[in-house]
Amino acid sequence: MASHGIKDQVAIVGMGCTPFAEAFGKSTDDLLIDAAQEAFASAGVGKDTVDAYWLGTAQSGMSGITLAKPLQLHGKPVTRVENFCATGSEALRQASYAVASGAYDVAMAIGVEKVKDSGYQGLNAFPIPNDGTARTLTAAAMFSMVAPAYAKRFGVDEASLREALARIASKNHYNGARNPRAQFRREVSSEQVCAAPPVAGVLGVFDCAGVADGAAAAIVVRAEDAHRYTDRPLYVKALSFVAGNGSGLLDPDYDYTTFPEVVACARDAYAQAGVTDPRHQLAMAEVHDCFTPTELVLMEDLGFAERGTAWKEVLAGTFDLHGELPVNPDGGLKSFGHPVGASGLRMMFEAWLQLRGEAPAERQIDTVAERHLALTHNLGGYPGEMVSFVGIVGTERG
Repeated sequence: MASHGIKDQVAIVGMGCTPFAEAFGKSTDDLLIDAAQEAFASAGVGKDTVDAYWLGTAQSGMSGITLAKPLQLHGKPVTRVENFCATGSEALRQASYAVASGAYDVAMAIGVEKVKDSGYQGLNAFPIPNDGTARTLTAAAMFSMVAPAYAKRFGVDEASLREALARIASKNHYNGARNPRAQFRREVSSEQVCAAPPVAGVLGVFDCAGVADGAAAAIVVRAEDAHRYTDRPLYVKALSFVAGNGSGLLDPDYDYTTFPEVVACARDAYAQAGVTDPRHQLAMAEVHDCFTPTELVLMEDLGFAERGTAWKEVLAGTFDLHGELPVNPDGGLKSFGHPVGASGLRMMFEAWLQLRGEAPAERQIDTVAERHLALTHNLGGYPGEMVSFVGIVGTERG
């Protein structure tokens, strides 16, 4: 890729995040106000200080008015963006690039989703007309195909792979049980994961992330101005985005054991940030664990494990809360929940807490003592046709 990036040109100086839940007592407006007010307070600014806003939502609003109305913004540009499950990250990417360009001094990225009041499971976007040849499989079914493909390619027996997938779910629930903002705050054992009712293929209920209501927000400024707002900013090192062209579904050689868009996105992000050994340079990673096989493959696509070995690393505890490289210390999509427009910013909120040493003591990671970078990753779509975001932030500039 030919991305030059904006390394160390922009800093995050304030963040906010609501609890993720079936928030029947909260409206979209309420969630936006809560996340925005926490971010304003975090940066020590008011809404009028922010020059421009980027709102990410998949289906909870159709224009900038969705944010301008509840915040009562006057004369402010508000851009509504959407990019599948990477919508919140897209809002942050655009706000950051706008500040880096010099167009604005202060910008906010905010994401929200309010889907639980519908009574439907999952996302309830309207059916898009098609010619009848489009896939009819559910998201769980599409990602379930990753597991047998991985086992076949790398010679992993069914019991070992099932154990590794269950361990991923159990790990993330362990972390989420220690997070007061998480949707699901109960530990779930590997045995419970394996005994859960089946959903698709080898996937059971506990292999699948939940869908939630929630909002999260970030305030970004030029790096040289960061200490006017906080003494502990996070500097943007990389913001990479790749949109696939769907060719994986037409390629007979595509085998479901990798997500090419993620590989390309990670390669670009590491080049922007100057990261050459992510497993040992990153203090933590928040990744898009929409299903347990997704997280397994991501460990390899993001360069945290060699091809065909991530299942062993999972079982060895490499990615546990106090492992060599903590992954999803806040519980991930699996336990924290997944309001689509907010998830990418929720991941960044965890990086904000952990790198600044502000996470609750019972889930504060150890690696920040020696490493000062964090990675967040979103994907949207399905194996063979997806978008991918990788962001890297750090506590040190230069």
